[in-house]
Amino acid sequence: MKIFSKYLLKLLGWRIDQGIANDINKCVIVMGPHTSNWDFIIGRLAFFSFGIKPKILIKNDLFYPPMGWLLKAMGGIPVDRKKKNNMTDKAVQLFENSDKMFMLFTPEGTRKYNPNWKKGFYYIAQKAGVPILICYMDYEKKTGGFHSVFEPTGNVEKDIQEIKSILSQFKGKFPEQGIYKS
Repeated sequence: MKIFSKYLLKLLGWRIDQGIANDINKCVIVMGPHTSNWDFIIGRLAFFSFGIKPKILIKNDLFYPPMGWLLKAMGGIPVDRKKKNNMTDKAVQLFENSDKMFMLFTPEGTRKYNPNWKKGFYYIAQKAGVPILICYMDYEKKTGGFHSVFEPTGNVEKDIQEIKSILSQFKGKFPEQGIYKS
């Protein structure tokens, strides 16, 4: 699957940089900007090409057959967003029970512009004691990859602003829906 994914990405014109992900065994991955369903496809191909199988929290509405089977096979974990279900604790437990674990989030929570990011990724990283790996996709340059490792300081608002600042330099498929409006 690695070779096929690398070939397909190259065929689609994408250049992906793995960089720092080689040295990390456990982390929360924050990917942005998230403006299109294509983000999932391109991102998944990139992770396949690196041999990384991230866990992804996905709204449970999408887990109907056969789509649900595919999502679960690709690391999807169904989440009922209408209920309080201690997902932070469940995610932390997944980290505690794994030697190698990557959990992927698109903190905008939607493909539309949203200045109010969901903060679950931050609390999971903090509670599990794992770093946040900032991952980007830039449709304008057809590049993506791992930007940097971010250690949560405990100042949620300041840290999220810093992550937004990093990711705002990249353009999603629909830039007007990106991290900051132009």
